[in-house]
Amino acid sequence: MSTQAALNFPATDAVAITARPEWLDGFWLIAPTLLIVIGMMVVPLVGIIVVSFWTQTGFNIEATWTLDNYRVLFTPEGALYRILIVKSLWMSLTATIAVVLLAYPMAYFMAFRIERAKLIWIILLTVPFWTSYLLRIFAWKVILGFNGVINSGLKAVGLIDKPLEFLLYNPTSVTITLAHAWAAYAVLPIYVSLEKIDRSYLEAATDLGDSKWKRFWRITFPLSLPGTIAAILLVFIPTVGDYITPTLVGGTSGIMIGNSIVTQFGKASNAPLGAALSCIMMLAITLAVCAFLAAIGRKRLKAADL
Repeated sequence: MSTQAALNFPATDAVAITARPEWLDGFWLIAPTLLIVIGMMVVPLVGIIVVSFWTQTGFNIEATWTLDNYRVLFTPEGALYRILIVKSLWMSLTATIAVVLLAYPMAYFMAFRIERAKLIWIILLTVPFWTSYLLRIFAWKVILGFNGVINSGLKAVGLIDKPLEFLLYNPTSVTITLAHAWAAYAVLPIYVSLEKIDRSYLEAATDLGDSKWKRFWRITFPLSLPGTIAAILLVFIPTVGDYITPTLVGGTSGIMIGNSIVTQFGKASNAPLGAALSCIMMLAITLAVCAFLAAIGRKRLKAADL
């Protein structure tokens, strides 16, 4: 008895199953996710691009194609938007550096110093995510506020007579809050890269006479680059467009380009200009990321297996 007869398959169905390409199985597997991505990201993105070329007349939006929304960004009237874009990139870069400096030692500790109950440490690491993002931002208002924890503590020990006003509502408070809010996001990818490092490499380097510091820079850090780069991108890209944190702890001097975009879509009732600002911001982020990856170098990315 043949295999086809044993399985009781019709000849035409057997041919059809054999002829179906393997990539089609994978496509059906990702189809639900792909539909969600197209519906929730691609369609709105195309809509934003289209609206950015429309015309705002009074409170009405006309589907008349124009480049004025982009042209205004390069005129003296658009100087504020250019400053906000550069300022947002700089604040996000500063926050990202602070996050990596905070996250890397934590990830290193978990990967190389913790031998038991690593799952508990990972769960403890996710504890801040059990609360709302807004609550974490408000917590920093309580810490940095006029009558907050820091000012109250300094007054209690007699170091200051009146509260320090520069702690809140400035770019520094926004950077500190962003660094705390996104630190846990950076720990996990760095930890995974460190955990995957073959310990025999480190033992071989030690046997060849490398010090701990030299061994770290020659072996550990290069092999952890995939996770470190992922953490940098994971933090930098979304924080550029953040507007909740600048609104709550930034004040007038700590606003970012996201606040200006929200204003154009809301109070200013100028959706085409807001859409153009969004497109310019996405382009600036893309150029910044490309410059970062180019600075790292293709050879190092290849060596890091990215």
